[in-house]
Amino acid sequence: MSSPMLPWLVFLPLLAGVVAFAIPVKAERFREVFSTVVSAAAFLLGIAVLVGPEATYRAVSLGFVDGYLVDFRIDVLNRFMVMFASLFGLLVTVFSIGYMKGRSRLREYYPYVLISIGAANGALLANNWLAFVGFWGLILVTLFLLTTIGSVDADGNKVMRAAGKSMIILGAADLALILGVGLVFALSHTLTISETSLAANGAMAVAAFVLIMLGALSKAGAMPMHSWIPDMAEASPTSVMALLPASLDKLLGIYLLARIVLDVFQVNLGLNLLMMIIGSVTIVAAVVMAMVQHDLRKLLSFHAVSQVGYMVLGIGTGTAIGIAGGLFHMLNHAIYKSCLFLTAGAVEKQTGTMDIAKLGGLARVMPFTFGAFEIAALAISGIPPLNGFVSKWMVYQGLVEAGVGSYWIFLVAAMFGSALTLASFVKVAHGVFLGDTPRGMGKVSEVGASMRFAPAVLATLCVIFGFAAQVPLVHFIGPAVGLQFPSFPEALSIGGIWSPTAGTALLLVALLVGYLVYLSSRTRVVREVPVYVGGETTGEGTTDSLDTGYGRVAAANDTRVLGTEFYDSIRRLPGLSGLYDRGESATFDLERLGKLAGPVGWGLSALHSGKLATYVSWILWAVVVLFLVIVAL
Repeated sequence: MSSPMLPWLVFLPLLAGVVAFAIPVKAERFREVFSTVVSAAAFLLGIAVLVGPEATYRAVSLGFVDGYLVDFRIDVLNRFMVMFASLFGLLVTVFSIGYMKGRSRLREYYPYVLISIGAANGALLANNWLAFVGFWGLILVTLFLLTTIGSVDADGNKVMRAAGKSMIILGAADLALILGVGLVFALSHTLTISETSLAANGAMAVAAFVLIMLGALSKAGAMPMHSWIPDMAEASPTSVMALLPASLDKLLGIYLLARIVLDVFQVNLGLNLLMMIIGSVTIVAAVVMAMVQHDLRKLLSFHAVSQVGYMVLGIGTGTAIGIAGGLFHMLNHAIYKSCLFLTAGAVEKQTGTMDIAKLGGLARVMPFTFGAFEIAALAISGIPPLNGFVSKWMVYQGLVEAGVGSYWIFLVAAMFGSALTLASFVKVAHGVFLGDTPRGMGKVSEVGASMRFAPAVLATLCVIFGFAAQVPLVHFIGPAVGLQFPSFPEALSIGGIWSPTAGTALLLVALLVGYLVYLSSRTRVVREVPVYVGGETTGEGTTDSLDTGYGRVAAANDTRVLGTEFYDSIRRLPGLSGLYDRGESATFDLERLGKLAGPVGWGLSALHSGKLATYVSWILWAVVVLFLVIVAL
């Protein structure tokens, strides 16, 4: 059926973004209200298409080929993604009211956010390859422009380098995507995505799949096309990281990968194996880099890269449960990673720093931010019964069904990555929230209501999608892959398809038993002793006696244990230090390949002498080479 609601999901935020440029600089409050209302309307439209039937909307015939330029389609795969893309846009908009207050370029910031929401919805709904590529490219433009606004502590050169790097890497990947779409058109003779079905068993078809896959993985941030994300994390506002790399870009990248695997191509075992290798390497390599980071934003960015590996790994298994796990992890990651970036932004707003070594003790003064951060941190670490555990376990099950005897190394890599993720977030929890307050930190208080709303919603979803994982699995994920998950009360059974509900119930029982054992065995004897430094009690000989409250605090500060110290020793281990040094010096950065083209460019410039005889000789030689190629074929 045709639905006029679909174009509103796309063009309402786009047109509103254009209109928002006309709002005067002094009308800051009106601009915030206008952006919030528009993003809320887009979210309500997303809910409407989620609960409604499958539908299409077509307009503007192409003419040179069957199809329509404006061709939107809602189906079981994209309907829940559209709703959540609009939700993330709304939450970031509300959060920005407090976070971006007093910043420059707000007249541009909110329009770019609205345009990003509309472009994301357009790419998710597009049923025409030309329209899809257009909306896909528009996201890259807004990503670049939002990055140039810059974080509060980044200089202009750093900001422009990060923005340029994202444009180079993603622009090159988008070129690969366009070439892949061109090959698909040459093979299928259609630009309508829903009418495209190819077997990936020929050279051209395999090339088309790989090129489109490169575009998808670069947008999602998988290795080795990931290096734009850590650089962007240090240079751009944290709210931008929560909106694009953490949520919208992940949704778009994994959506495209799932779309070509489920609908466009019949993928062979070799391509599945390629995806599993990329996923496993991304999981381990990125989380190892995350462990040694001292900047909270950069640490979170490497985790954003690492988690993409689980999504690619699950889709690469080729099994229904594995693909469902990859899609569910895509959704879960967007939820908890946005929450992590937003709570990190709250810390930055109140303390003025993202250096973990300069933070500590914030749980006492920012309890709400601490609670939301910890829920999201436990979720990304795969701790039951939160949502990250459910999707990771489904990826593990997909690997087992694919053939654990052959793919055991991928299973080990995935589990090892989860363990390292938990280890690095233990560092963050201690260094930022649970450690001692560093001397010199000013008075810190909890953020306002506008900055608490989004983390509260996202942390709640982490809990709901863990305890009641049947809700998204039955209504969102299962229909997308043709897998029927048991609903309530059948979900309490431990037979058939693995049930997160039954698993959660058993885990809760285990946690309760463990807590009772802890209560029965813990000691109540506490011994208080002074802190000694160099054989003397801290504060002796001064007015800062330990008998006073200030003296006790000062002593604790003087002997403060930083959460980064243990991980620094890991960085210096033989065999790892060299890899860390090369990683931080961008030795493995894909952008460096662009520098290899420098000599080629200089050579071509030298050949462009402006002499007509030289150009004629080139043409003659080209004709000779072309003739020889035709004869050989």
